[in-house]
Amino acid sequence: MKRGTLFIISAPSGTGKGTVVSRILADDPTIHFSVSATTRAPREGETDGVNYYFIDRPAFEKLMEGGGMLEYAEFCGNLYGTPRGPVFDRLCEGRDVILEIETVGAMKVKAACPEAVGIFILPPSLKELRRRLEKRGTDSEEVIARRVAEAKSEIEKSVNYDFVVVNDDLEAAVSEVKAVMKAAKSMTKLNSDTIEGVLSKC
Repeated sequence: MKRGTLFIISAPSGTGKGTVVSRILADDPTIHFSVSATTRAPREGETDGVNYYFIDRPAFEKLMEGGGMLEYAEFCGNLYGTPRGPVFDRLCEGRDVILEIETVGAMKVKAACPEAVGIFILPPSLKELRRRLEKRGTDSEEVIARRVAEAKSEIEKSVNYDFVVVNDDLEAAVSEVKAVMKAAKSMTKLNSDTIEGVLSKC
């Protein structure tokens, strides 16, 4: 059985990354979405194993020390990370896996798993990103300005990804990410076994 492909998808807040990923998962239920772990308490309506794996700090730190986390970080006094076990279990089953994470975590995963394929979703412009954030009506002008500044910093890191997709039109962006995922599975770095197999049949 051919091993699945690990896809890392990142984007600034307000770019529509979550919507794009949700559409891809809905269209192909064989793709596994990696659920993050956290030490924070569940919020109302959140389900363990669906929104997050909710674990206590000692258990999280034990996973960290034992190499059980592909990446992790601390925010507002709580730890967040990507458990290694579920990701590699699904890959070994031949299923593709999507990690929807920020740029710092993405680079940690790429360092641990060089075969992972990075896809960065871009807004059409920072001006349009600001307009989308303002349209939400959930953040103050100060928060929006900070998010736009953070987005600029994240976009500068997009050069470290394998592919970029501009989300100007949702349908087009979903189609393009699907096409990228399909094409990525033919990348030479993911097909060394196939190449060796052909050479062995001389």
